[in-house]
Amino acid sequence: MSSRLNPFILANAARCIGCRACELACGAAHLKGGVSVGSLEGPLSPRLYLTRAEDICVPVGCRHCEDAPCAAVCPNGAIQRTDSGVLVAEEHCVGCKTCLAVCPVGAMEMAQVWKNGRPAVRRVVGPQNSEAYIVEPALLASKCDLCNDRANGPACVEACPKDALTLVDPMKLKKRRNLEAALALAGVGARAGEEL
Repeated sequence: MSSRLNPFILANAARCIGCRACELACGAAHLKGGVSVGSLEGPLSPRLYLTRAEDICVPVGCRHCEDAPCAAVCPNGAIQRTDSGVLVAEEHCVGCKTCLAVCPVGAMEMAQVWKNGRPAVRRVVGPQNSEAYIVEPALLASKCDLCNDRANGPACVEACPKDALTLVDPMKLKKRRNLEAALALAGVGARAGEEL
């Protein structure tokens, strides 16, 4: 893993119209085998969530924190900081919800897992009888992975009709801001239409 800063998706509440296109695109992008009419093999489970408060609506998703509190508390190491951001390895998650409790932006979710078009289940010790088992849905940690397997990048950014979502690369942003500051100090400034 490099010391590179993690990219993240920045949401602009002033542009968001609450259409939920981001949620639909996210859910569809994470279905295995693609999506077409009549072919859904499970529910759409987005990894970002449109949040409303009074007259503000904005999608909230994982910020891919540099210190990643979710990864720090995961007892099984199911959440790791990688070169692609902070990712969940479902096969190591036990559904303990500790990550959900520590996420500073509420981006972590416990989502139903689907296998071969059916909800995955797990056997757990019965609450009344420690020698009996009950079967329940398998809920595992789920969060934005920046669509790291998708050639066009995050589906939510591509789907937003108002450009309210932007994939931010902190290193590129820093270089651009450094250049802008240098030009301003030199009294030059960015010329109209000039690419920084």
